[in-house]
Amino acid sequence: MSESFVIGADIGGSHITAAQVDVHRKQVLLPSLVRLPIDSMAAAAEVIEAWAACIRQAMQDKRLTKICLAMPGPFDYEQGICLISDQDKYPLLYGLNVKKMLAQVLGIQPSAIYLNNDAACFLQGEVFGGSVSGYQQVISVTLGTGLGTAVFANGQATSADLWNMPFKEGIAEDYLSARWFANQYTAIAGSLISGVKELAGLAMRDESVKTLFTEFGRNLGAFLIRFIEQTGAAAVVIGGNIAQSYPLFKEALHAHIQRRFPEVPIVRSELGELAALLGAAGFYFNHLHTIPDQKK
Repeated sequence: MSESFVIGADIGGSHITAAQVDVHRKQVLLPSLVRLPIDSMAAAAEVIEAWAACIRQAMQDKRLTKICLAMPGPFDYEQGICLISDQDKYPLLYGLNVKKMLAQVLGIQPSAIYLNNDAACFLQGEVFGGSVSGYQQVISVTLGTGLGTAVFANGQATSADLWNMPFKEGIAEDYLSARWFANQYTAIAGSLISGVKELAGLAMRDESVKTLFTEFGRNLGAFLIRFIEQTGAAAVVIGGNIAQSYPLFKEALHAHIQRRFPEVPIVRSELGELAALLGAAGFYFNHLHTIPDQKK
């Protein structure tokens, strides 16, 4: 199989998405796309096997020699060691070398697996072919099980790692994640929800639920103002599962931002879950093409 093709995979707190990526054409091969649910609270071996199963399906019996993963942090991406703790996801992977474990299950060398921060991969993909293509200084937030943040500058995205930034009465992720919606809904309704998607459906007929999205938009606006101040960003892109409910908090978000930064566009991801796959493969492509320069 040509070296042009790799597997790109986005590992989240509740699912994994994988597909073949043509790194030269910078395209995700949609017929190969596989998305499977993940129990991130399961034993380490079970989690690794679930990741491997998705990757194998995406390969479609082809011999692809490189696996490029977009992984949530904190993580030692170079060594492949999970450092995630106290985030309601992957607690049993803490301290383990998941690169070696996954390589063993897939029957490949650990050196064939490339890991990078999922938020950085998302932004890298969006700048190349998404809603902020052409911008030189961009920031992003990915909203889902956790909060991802990234900055694009000098041609490459890096994680901003602002999930634990002090914010209101806690940290940013306390207010900008699915957990916040679940806690707020339980407080007002006395019952549990399956996720933000279910809550978005309720917002169409329940004014108190609709108000939660408005409050979320204000919280996100306050956070982004600080983020823009720190980076001087010329644009902001929003992704993650919660971005699917963007129309419900867009008005409150934009009203908050425009009072401080009326010239900075706030846009939703165009590529969706494909952005992280494209970005993960793109980091490998950049690495591949910088090796000769490092030897000079």
